[in-house]
Amino acid sequence: MTEQGSSDTERIHIRVQGHVQGVGFRSFVQQAGMLFNLTGWVRNIGYDTVEAVAEGPRITLEKFSEAVKTGPPAGRVDASQIEWEPASGEFRDFGVKYDL
Repeated sequence: MTEQGSSDTERIHIRVQGHVQGVGFRSFVQQAGMLFNLTGWVRNIGYDTVEAVAEGPRITLEKFSEAVKTGPPAGRVDASQIEWEPASGEFRDFGVKYDL
């Protein structure tokens, strides 16, 4: 496992809009983050947006972003926005945030 905050670790900040409420979207993203051994969080923003921040190797983050843009079978992503940032190493695991 890559040490978080090291030079080969990056951060992705992704927002997806669409049919993301009531379809298990946050749980899907959390499971993807854990499956890819990433650290970070996912949360709802408003009615139609889910936001996630994850840290790990870039190639893994790219796979994670593709999974997030696909979403669970009952969901639908209409638009996505991705920002690459330097990793901070502040996260210990991948969880769901319930606050804004």
